[in-house]
Amino acid sequence: MLAMAHGKAGMTLKRKTEVDNAVRRLAQRLIGLQSPDGRWNLCFENGTVTDALTIIVLRSLEMRDDAKETLIRRLHRRILSRQEPNGAWRLYRDEEDGSVSATIEAYYALLYSGFSRPEDDAMRKAKEWIAAKGGLGKAESLLTQAVLAATGQASWPLAVRLPVELLLLPASLPLSFYRFSGYARVHLAPILAMANQSFAVVTPDSPRLAELLELRPDESGAAGENREEQHTEWTSALEQVKAALKRLPGIPLQLHRRALKRAERYMLERIEADGTLYSYATATVLMIYGLLSLGYPKRHPVIVKAAEGLAALACQADGTLHIQNSDSNVWDTALASHALQTAGLSGRSAPVRQAGAYLLARQQSKLGDWSIRNPNEAAGGWGFSDGNTINPDVDDTTAALRAISRLVAADPKYEEAYNRGLHWVLSMQNDDGGWPAFERECDSRLLTLLPVHGAESAAIDPSTADLTGRTLEFLGDTAGIGIRHRFVLRAVQWLLRSQEADGSWYGRWGVCYLYGTWAALTGIIAVGVDPGHPAVRKAERWLESIQNDDGGWGESCSSDRVKTYVPLRASTPSQTAWALDALAAVASKPTPAIERGVDYLLQAADRSDWTAVYPTGAALPGAFYIHYHSYRHIWPLLALARCRRKFG
Repeated sequence: MLAMAHGKAGMTLKRKTEVDNAVRRLAQRLIGLQSPDGRWNLCFENGTVTDALTIIVLRSLEMRDDAKETLIRRLHRRILSRQEPNGAWRLYRDEEDGSVSATIEAYYALLYSGFSRPEDDAMRKAKEWIAAKGGLGKAESLLTQAVLAATGQASWPLAVRLPVELLLLPASLPLSFYRFSGYARVHLAPILAMANQSFAVVTPDSPRLAELLELRPDESGAAGENREEQHTEWTSALEQVKAALKRLPGIPLQLHRRALKRAERYMLERIEADGTLYSYATATVLMIYGLLSLGYPKRHPVIVKAAEGLAALACQADGTLHIQNSDSNVWDTALASHALQTAGLSGRSAPVRQAGAYLLARQQSKLGDWSIRNPNEAAGGWGFSDGNTINPDVDDTTAALRAISRLVAADPKYEEAYNRGLHWVLSMQNDDGGWPAFERECDSRLLTLLPVHGAESAAIDPSTADLTGRTLEFLGDTAGIGIRHRFVLRAVQWLLRSQEADGSWYGRWGVCYLYGTWAALTGIIAVGVDPGHPAVRKAERWLESIQNDDGGWGESCSSDRVKTYVPLRASTPSQTAWALDALAAVASKPTPAIERGVDYLLQAADRSDWTAVYPTGAALPGAFYIHYHSYRHIWPLLALARCRRKFG
């Protein structure tokens, strides 16, 4: 009877053998990618933006040693290899036509490198494509606009002509600098310093992009002004801030100088040991220009170290050299160790112990900006990258805690680290019940009205379904904390209120509705929500309705832009694993959708076509998407191992 019951509710013997073999193969492959120091050091690939900005800033600094020239030549080769036949650059494979910002960045960098000339066919096609879109003024990305302005290719956009004195306002005020998200602030501080001085650095080798700037001024040149006029609420608030600043003690010139010194100090205090600002390449590029605007010479030790930090972010991406926006070592290591443990590795195994030692050394002990709105909590979180010491986040912390949880009993150091991390995560819960990424209660609607593309995503750090769901999944499955606890119930209630009408959830840091729905479902089930709950069944039906004919799942990055599910019309390993894991969490026995999802992962485990490298990580909608080189290994292993544990 036991055998018959097992046969009905679980896998067939053949299927179980296939899953066992796949789990074993994926686990061995993942173990083989571990570095001797215990971490997984795999590429965090984010398009060509950081490659282009690195070329531009190094040429601005006129650094021409052999190492820099080799780096620029190799980055030039990568950027050029990714140009589309129509002359544009895309952020992702199925992006319609191309990205204006990415194409402007690439075109500018290729010319500035000196290894491409305006008359080259590739450059001619890129220029024609940019011109057809309306020229430089059509760049959506504030980062693109800022770099163009900082290098004398365009004027500073009105959208960032905020008074630099904003940095002097108390954090408690509605429009304080510290009301912006942490990742917005580290980019905004150097931009404000530069824009308030109309700074630009031009070299003898600077390309001349004036033709593209002057193109269609009625459409492109006034774009920023038109956007600002549309946001009367923002403009009104800004005028109130300016009036408040005038009432501060001291004459305006003294205030201005004080604010510039505050911007300088803000940047310097957040430089990591490798020379980068907050460990982000994009912020580091802006910091270099910001410090130049404050009078730093091009060979100042801080600027030289920052340039070296950028170069150190290089990784190999499909045979070419790429500058990552940061490494993802802590994130990848925590996820990989947890997946291997789910697949059967014990806490005593060498890969798990080595990963644990690496993660233990990366737990943070400094008070970062997160403590401004969480002042009574000790440090204890983990950051995303290897050198990140002051910018922890909730997702990396719960991932690290999952990975070290089985080491707690064997070593008091892990017990102390685990408790500190758990307390830090709990202290970061927002008042609405959800969890943010980096800073609690950073959700001012006013800042989303900033007339800048993507402000609604970049300017604030609100509760999100993916962060809240993954935190609940950790609390339920690893920490053993369920819905009977009031703070867990509040989080579940927030998630239920946030569910979309079709049954899905929007995920902020992954692509996108598949990511959010997976995180939300696995989270609420882990803390004890009944699988028969109407919200759960609705989400389950939505996942089954979008399954592809091949048994997998795939979602386009375009979902992030239009804020509704857009099918990729192909399946990807990581997104299939997310959907499969979610369905398995709510099912009591394998369903046809689960069986087909398992089949897809079994046959796609060794696939190396474009679906294996399609970006499924997200950072800024419409501007920044990530292909994690780890994801094709980690998520299928985790999903198959969980299916095996539950059904077979």
